[in-house]
Amino acid sequence: MPGKKLLILLPLIVSLFCSYLSHDAEPWKPGQLMQPADLAAMINHSTAIKPLIISIGPGALIQGSVDIGPAKDTANLTRLRQLLTTEKKDREIVIYCGCCPFEHCPNVRPAFSLLNELKFTHHKLLNLEHNIRVDWVNKGYPSTGKS
Repeated sequence: MPGKKLLILLPLIVSLFCSYLSHDAEPWKPGQLMQPADLAAMINHSTAIKPLIISIGPGALIQGSVDIGPAKDTANLTRLRQLLTTEKKDREIVIYCGCCPFEHCPNVRPAFSLLNELKFTHHKLLNLEHNIRVDWVNKGYPSTGKS
């Protein structure tokens, strides 16, 4: 009898586990994280084709980036959508926030999810493990001079 109960509960347990895994999954894949040094090298290389760099956080500190504002706000997410309407789906795009580590950031998930929804194929999230100051500004990477 206990074996039958287990067989009945097993599909439920598997379903709950799969639901848990998909709920916690990030909208980006590990290969879609760009290291700060790599982006800095692209910006510094005069002949390199530059990606569209978009700040989806509290301030555009990376040289050449477009300031959309915090993507947690619906109006800013709409601004991001409008900006992207003129871009080709295969355009290289890098988004960043830098307010805090990803696990606490309210901006990276809505912005990256929008890029996925709009079917962009070459979009990345700048891997700022701590924040924009520690992982970009303090390393001397190309900045706007604002702080």
